[in-house]
Amino acid sequence: MNLTFSPAEESFRDEVRTFLSEALTPDLKRYASRMTSVYAQKDVALEWQAILVEKGWAAPSWPVEYGGCDWSVAQHYIFDIEMAKAGAPPLSPMGIGMCGPALIGHGSEAQKAHYLPRILSGEDFWCQGYSEPHAGSDLAALTMSAEADGDAFICNGSKIWTTHAHEANMMFCLVRTDASGKPQQGITFLLIDMTAPGVRVDPIIMLSGEHIQNAVFFDDVRVPRANVVGEVDKGWTVAKYLLEFERGGSSYGPRLLQRLGALRRVAKDLGRLDAALNARISAAEIEAGALEAAELMMMSELAGGGTPGLKASMMKIKGTELSQHVTEIALDIAGAHVEPFQPEHTSPGGPVVTHHGSNQGLVGPDSLVTVAAKYLNDRAGSIYAGSNEIQRNILSKGQLGL
Repeated sequence: MNLTFSPAEESFRDEVRTFLSEALTPDLKRYASRMTSVYAQKDVALEWQAILVEKGWAAPSWPVEYGGCDWSVAQHYIFDIEMAKAGAPPLSPMGIGMCGPALIGHGSEAQKAHYLPRILSGEDFWCQGYSEPHAGSDLAALTMSAEADGDAFICNGSKIWTTHAHEANMMFCLVRTDASGKPQQGITFLLIDMTAPGVRVDPIIMLSGEHIQNAVFFDDVRVPRANVVGEVDKGWTVAKYLLEFERGGSSYGPRLLQRLGALRRVAKDLGRLDAALNARISAAEIEAGALEAAELMMMSELAGGGTPGLKASMMKIKGTELSQHVTEIALDIAGAHVEPFQPEHTSPGGPVVTHHGSNQGLVGPDSLVTVAAKYLNDRAGSIYAGSNEIQRNILSKGQLGL
């Protein structure tokens, strides 16, 4: 693989760097530097999304006709790594990263014409209705029902761990339209208006006091049949397609390398960069570099019209577990400074409703304020988007034939 960039690609890198230096406001950069969750709060995500939309770079992986960019694999990679280096906040993945690709791949022309512009504009802010109290990683066990009633479906049931459901006006949802066959059969992919009568959102407050997750209840919610993506009873195909992008759509490598480089600088500034710690960071950098190379190979396949496929599971396992390892290194560097709970000095991704701050200033170095919260938040990485145990089952079945 030739990883040497051409003069045109280096020129594109300069363009991206110039844009980011001018477009990223000090407030956006500060917010991103203090993030402790994988999600930015809604107003920050939409502020940055509007800037990227104006530039035409909000959804570069989408087809050009829907607002994407006709970029080469190298340009996508350059954009990802420069975004990481600049410290840009993430966009909400639910719309651009998940629902958008699902609609592009399986939606009707009418659905694409209506929803894709609204995703880009932020007029529709999405949440994902997959997990249920008894159906998480075993998603095919879902039971939320949708019974046909003329030109609509009547939905009853619940979803749980629904990120930003309290702020979303739309949900892409998996519902049970037929329970007579195998679990994967009889599932339909449905778009639900969160403001419809019968939808109730209850907050789930984390032990840290954060309100990001929710339980959502549906009581005779009427959803137009026109909101079915793909075919009735064949939503599992759409769901698998979408999950490939959720699991394999992140560029873990460049961001992990950025985090590790920052940790080395922090440890050096604090006088804690001894030979043993330096070796641990270097070993993690080698793993992150290998993951980055694998992501580049997958990006090349995507540019040729492919999908992440089984590689999505591999990327999800390696990316989330290596991210957890990075937080463990950070914890060791921080030492006793991980003890104070001071979310008022961080960017948690949602309000911390049980904590009212302190009249004291920041305790400890500014560079360590997010360490404990990021460590705790990242424990979920090996569970969300399908637990890593499930991903290993997918790989063993699909790749090894076990």
